[in-house]
Amino acid sequence: MAVAPEDLIIDLPDYPAPGVVFKDITPVLADAEAFKAVVDGIADHFAGRGVTKVIGAEARGFIVGAPVAYALDAGFVPARKPGKLPRATYAATYELEYGSDALEIHQDALTPDDVVLVVDDLVATGGTVRAVVKMVQDTGATLAGLGFFMELGFLNPRAAIAEVTDTEVFSIHVVE
Repeated sequence: MAVAPEDLIIDLPDYPAPGVVFKDITPVLADAEAFKAVVDGIADHFAGRGVTKVIGAEARGFIVGAPVAYALDAGFVPARKPGKLPRATYAATYELEYGSDALEIHQDALTPDDVVLVVDDLVATGGTVRAVVKMVQDTGATLAGLGFFMELGFLNPRAAIAEVTDTEVFSIHVVE
């Protein structure tokens, strides 16, 4: 590979709010080798664990999660913003570095027989993934792990995640 995926990330200070440094991964997505390295890195790490469903949070989690699901021969479950799914849903709210939000999944998206991998492009404070973990727990499905392209280690998301689950957290790139 010519360039490591993490070397393609562009930092945008004060976006979407003052004091936040947004991590723009679109250059990673635009580079076929880098994007493949991210997808393969997460999928390879969780291969052989019986994953039946991958959940990706709107919107960048869709971009990374869907191809990971494909690579693992698993189904993909979108965790969407409120009001975007047409049938009965499980919902969970969460705090962001710059506000609060909520996510929903269809109530029939997971069963207690499912083994679920949660995938997102980035974990910062852990709020989004905590919300998704809560919804997985609500369904009775088994959580196989949490996979990310990038982790903002200096925000200590693993401590926040450990409050709701002891499942494995795997990140390809950790920013300290």
